[in-house]
Amino acid sequence: MKKVTRRNILLGAVAAGGTAGIVGAGFIPVARQARAQELTINDVLFDQDNPVLGNPDGDVTIVEFFDYQCPYCKINHPALSRTVAEDGNVRLVMKDWPIFGAPSIRASQLVLGAADLGAYSEANAALMATEARLSEVDINTALENAGLDIAELDAAFRSNRDKWEGLMARNDRQAAQLGLQGTPAFIIGTTIYPGFMDGAALKDAIAQSRG
Repeated sequence: MKKVTRRNILLGAVAAGGTAGIVGAGFIPVARQARAQELTINDVLFDQDNPVLGNPDGDVTIVEFFDYQCPYCKINHPALSRTVAEDGNVRLVMKDWPIFGAPSIRASQLVLGAADLGAYSEANAALMATEARLSEVDINTALENAGLDIAELDAAFRSNRDKWEGLMARNDRQAAQLGLQGTPAFIIGTTIYPGFMDGAALKDAIAQSRG
């Protein structure tokens, strides 16, 4: 196993079929390790309900646990989007982890509703381009400026509420099991990178994953 640093934590090796438990050595509190053993790499990287950006068939997956009110997530997003686009062979999985309160939850609900309307990318980009904390008016304005109808997004979310609330609950549970302390937190390949990552760091992590 690679040496664990403050910057990266190697996830547990995947057994045949991807069923081995994920463990961030030395980072998950002892009380959580038993539960973490039940979490698989496929659970985190390939949740069938989570929308996918970038190349759905990419050879490397980047997962980001994020919140639409997290300023560092928003600052990081242009570099992330640019890196994924330039590479062309990366799956990008944005895991909604709304930890900053009711506006974050509402933002996630509407953007996940957009996924059912084929507009997830536009909705996600619109809210990631906003600044600082969000009110409901801010959320609605950003989405409407992207050409989206709030009533339609809300109706789409409500019609599939069990699916989307189940996804967000799994994201929250995974974050706890992995010992994540806040947003943003990235998983690239099978390595956790907590905190901000610029373009150079992202490219290096992608290269290490392929290596």
